[in-house]
Amino acid sequence: MGRYIAKRCFYILAVFVLLSFLLFNLYRLMPANRAYTDAKTELQGLKNSIPADQRDAKFDELYLKYQRRYGTDTNNNLVLYLRWVGVYPLYDGKCNGIFQGNFGFSYEHNKPVIELIGPYLRNSMIIGALSEVLILAITILLGIKCAVKKGTGFDRGVQFVSLIGFSTPSFITYIMFILLFSSILHIFPVQGMKTPGSDYHGMRAILDTLYYTALPLICLTFGGLASVTRITRASMIDALSLDCIRTARAKGLKEKTVIYSHAWRNALVPLVSIFVGGFFGIIGGAIMLETMFGFKGMGLLFYNAVKNADYDLIMFINIVYVFIGLVANLVSDLCYGIVDPRVRISR
Repeated sequence: MGRYIAKRCFYILAVFVLLSFLLFNLYRLMPANRAYTDAKTELQGLKNSIPADQRDAKFDELYLKYQRRYGTDTNNNLVLYLRWVGVYPLYDGKCNGIFQGNFGFSYEHNKPVIELIGPYLRNSMIIGALSEVLILAITILLGIKCAVKKGTGFDRGVQFVSLIGFSTPSFITYIMFILLFSSILHIFPVQGMKTPGSDYHGMRAILDTLYYTALPLICLTFGGLASVTRITRASMIDALSLDCIRTARAKGLKEKTVIYSHAWRNALVPLVSIFVGGFFGIIGGAIMLETMFGFKGMGLLFYNAVKNADYDLIMFINIVYVFIGLVANLVSDLCYGIVDPRVRISR
């Protein structure tokens, strides 16, 4: 097991370096030049103190200064990438990259990227984790019951509702929930994360945040119920038809023991990637939902970064997504071996 994990970690590192290098070079093609922007800004501040015929030369001097500061005083993509990572020195002989904690600077928010991510990541993780717990709790019960009562009115009703939910675009579902709970019933607010102008503390602040988070949480949970319920039902039906299940019943085991101890464990195997991917996917946020509800999560942060051409922030979020995807694959493989002992992961 340890050897397998070590080998997979090596593969993850290799793939991460390759993908980050490709993303970095794609990022270099975008029309963003931090050195040019800062040089232009400083020149504007010195405009009245520099004669007109010397401004071009002064700009070239400032531009070179900022290029050397940010490590962009070369056209060698490999050197630029190594400087960005923080393993190749800048003009002054010092390294100032990711390994040194420099993940870039957000001009839109006027602060380093690493200082900006925290609150947005926390919000996405909170609402995502709550949604995943609700989805798993509901879909496991519904999927098992539908499989056990296959062909009954309950099963057909759940399949009909889940088919509607699966076929409806997410933004239509969000609009319908806003119309119902906000416009008609006036239960939840439409947008925001707290009462405007409030300065609550302690439990009052927590309750206020939960109140504003309730409708996005309901929408996010409902959006994941349809597909996961259908997959859980299909997986459970396949598990109930296995020979080992028939043998367990022939031995006289209780039906609950057969379903929840034997059949459910076999049904978990194809669901592992969905469950693990869902939990890791919460860090990425939900762009559509967060944009419509004004929820300050990673999805909204990424959307605004793209809209405002905040390239350092875009690059950092993409790197986070790549790392999450690679780790999620490793965790999924390890979970396969835990759920099904027949799966050998030591080789």
